[in-house]
Amino acid sequence: MAGRNGRTVRDLRRGNRTAVLQRLYFDGPLSRFELGPATGLSSGSVSNVVADLVADGLVEEAGSVDSDGGRPRTLLRVSPDSGQLIGVDVGETRVRIELFDLALTELARTERPLTPLGYDVEVIAGHIRDGVAEMLAAEAAVPERLLGIGIGVPGIVEHTADRGAVVHGQTIGWEAVPLEQLLRSSELPGTVRYFIDNGAKTLGQAEMWFGAGRGARNAVVVLFGSGVGACLVTPEVERGRAVEWGHLTVRVRGRRCRCGAPGCLEAYAGAESLLARWREEGGRPPADADEETALTAMLAAAYPAEGRAADPVALAVLEETAEYLGAGLSDLINLFQPERIIVGGWAGLQLGTRFLPAVRRHATTYALRHPADKVTIELGRLGPDAVTVGAAILPLADFFAAGGHRPAPAPESPLPAWRTALRERTPGA
Repeated sequence: MAGRNGRTVRDLRRGNRTAVLQRLYFDGPLSRFELGPATGLSSGSVSNVVADLVADGLVEEAGSVDSDGGRPRTLLRVSPDSGQLIGVDVGETRVRIELFDLALTELARTERPLTPLGYDVEVIAGHIRDGVAEMLAAEAAVPERLLGIGIGVPGIVEHTADRGAVVHGQTIGWEAVPLEQLLRSSELPGTVRYFIDNGAKTLGQAEMWFGAGRGARNAVVVLFGSGVGACLVTPEVERGRAVEWGHLTVRVRGRRCRCGAPGCLEAYAGAESLLARWREEGGRPPADADEETALTAMLAAAYPAEGRAADPVALAVLEETAEYLGAGLSDLINLFQPERIIVGGWAGLQLGTRFLPAVRRHATTYALRHPADKVTIELGRLGPDAVTVGAAILPLADFFAAGGHRPAPAPESPLPAWRTALRERTPGA
């Protein structure tokens, strides 16, 4: 039966379960007494919801705490073992796949380096399929508990009714790639869902939930890797919105970006262009090195050990990059007036604290004074796994929004690859 606002009793119960699960997840362990004011539910509703969640195996006891003059209060928490998640980062040098429990503790991982074939669609889809199969066959995996597979990718992700997630990755040569449809050919349990989104957004999601963005209502999380991207988080867009910040024009008729347009920020501030400019000016990165190794060499040349002379070309290119990046951040400051800007991505973390002061200085120089005075610019705290963690958050957030209800089991099908692998490693199976 629906009420005047259109919500049914089932909707109300699901909303109550969501409220309790989220409070326990982010603020727990908590007692039933504390859950009332934390969720706005009555004590009776809290007791009923907790009883349901305990019966479903989602919530468990986590010790007790003394109360004022009464019996000790039992503390509750979300059970880490009640579900598992897979996060995938389609990165610039590798595809990283990780298996997590519900508390996002890593249980297993695998990586597939990207060869010169780079972003060939079938190669990437194959890496994801093989990596997921490997995670489901890992010792710690319980495939029946898998809640979903989250994938962070470069480019714009369009969610369609007929083909699922379609990726428009102009910089990597992906034109309307039906990635979800391609992955559906892999043999997974019938109810497992894919959650595919922009990698900068998954990075932003991770930093907002567990990292440098926690507690901020208005933030921008920047992914600085081979290219650059950003995720905007505001009260109106709580889960974040990817913005193609790297393709903001910073110089008319400037350097050609890998997207094909002239003068994009990415053509000056991304690691790929940074290394290209070093080569053009006479720099010598290690032969056949990947971008991460080459950037390490460039940093060592620009900031050598004590007693050695700095490479003036490497230093000049890095200083120019800091100015372009700071100017790009000033646009984000002026447009969105965030409380925080968080710099992540493998290149951002590698450049790190040595690079950040110059970026801050240039950002405040180019930005309007009032919003610049209110923003902090800092490094992300979750390290190189942030995109993978954020990708795993996509199915986790969906699970919470559904009140912790799992999809109904699919009809039994011929033995899939992950179950065969599971039997092979289980004695007596």
